[in-house]
Formats: sequence, C-alpha cells, structure tokens
Amino acid sequence: MSPDPYGRAIRDHHRGKREAPLIDRDGTETREHDIGGYYFGDHRPESWFEPRVDGPLLDMGAGAGRDTLYFQERVDTVAIDPSEHLIETMRERGVEDARVGDMFALREQFGRDRFGAALSVGSQLQLAASDHALQQFLADLAYVTTPDATAMLDGYDPDRAVEAGVFAVRDDPTPGLAHRVYHSEYEGEVSRTLQFRLFSVDRLREAAVGTPWDVVDAMEGHPGDEESVMWRALLEKPQ
Repeated sequence: MSPDPYGRAIRDHHRGKREAPLIDRDGTETREHDIGGYYFGDHRPESWFEPRVDGPLLDMGAGAGRDTLYFQERVDTVAIDPSEHLIETMRERGVEDARVGDMFALREQFGRDRFGAALSVGSQLQLAASDHALQQFLADLAYVTTPDATAMLDGYDPDRAVEAGVFAVRDDPTPGLAHRVYHSEYEGEVSRTLQFRLFSVDRLREAAVGTPWDVVDAMEGHPGDEESVMWRALLEKPQ
C-alpha cells in the first residue's frame, strides 16, 4: 500500500486513536488539517441537488462517508475513494457499499447507465491535470450515468482562493486558473505531493462542451459557510 497519512489519520480519528495532528506542508509552510469538523459533521444537502436524486447515486472521493450515509437511506448509493483506510472507515461507520476506486477511471469500474446521479464534494475534481483530463472525466461520468442523470461537483474558485491566501495556492496568469501544491504528514508518514489545478465554473462550462453535460446552476461558497472560497455546480444532460 502506498503511503496514505491522510486516510490513516482520518481512520484513527474515527477510532478514537489519533494522538498526532495531520499536517499539510507546502515547503516550509504548514497547517494542521481539520478532521473532526469537516469529515464527521452533519450533512447539509443542497436544496437544488437533493430533490433530483431519485436513482442510484455515485459518491466520488467519499472520504469518511458523510454524504453517502445520508443518501443511502433514500437510494442505492456507491461510495468510491482511492484510500483503503477511508474505505475501512466508511464501512465501520455503516456505509453499505464502499469500494476502493478512482473517479478518473470510471469506465473501468462501472457499466453504462449504472447511476442516476453523481456527487463529488471536496476539491478532488481539481486533481484533473488539464482541460483535456477534465473533459475526459465528464465524458466518462456521462457514460456511467443515465440519460436523465444529474451531478453535483465542487471546487475552489481560483480568483477568490488567491485573494483569500488559501494555504498552498499559487496564482496563474491564465484567467480562471490557479494551482495548489502540498503533501500531508502523519506520524512520520509522508504522502505523495498533490497538485491541484483550480479552475472556475466558467472553465467547467467550457470543458462540458462536446460532452452530454450542461452546467445548469452554480453557487459560490458552501451552505452555512459564507467565507468559503469554493463553488458548487449542478450538471444535467439536456433531453
């Protein structure tokens, strides 16, 4: 198993065994990663997404399973995450179908029209390394979802993230882009370096051109967090 301090720290926190902080590092700059409040807090479903979820749901990059636990009470829900530690955590918390999986390789894991809705909360979507990679992800997501599917995606707004001085963010001269680069450390274990390509909702709309998806709605921030510099976007397939 590759080093996974991030997943192991969250699993240990869930089990009440975490004695050390999870540290994110960008060169000499560090921050302590907030685990308890985000991963184990109450779910706050968006009013414009939840009513559209009436079929099987795919939760991509599901973390500790907060959203999956909420939605599996209503519909068949599959949670995927690349971290084996987080899969263990989700199963221990009661997630019924948690699988090690890669949101950027959906066709290899699921058949056509498997899901009626899809969800990705967190900035993992912005690990797509290029516009082409983002467009390929959207095409693959369209393949594994039904013709009337809906999806909610989430990411950092590059301009607001730079202005707010978000940890490890770097500006880019290209409009609608920024970058974020850091790695995590926990109890002496060091992760691979994560390289996020922060893109705006407008660039998401551009990437959707040529795929079955349209961005039909978007919101700045997260529910209950007016200072958030992230966005959420709702995608549908025009009939």
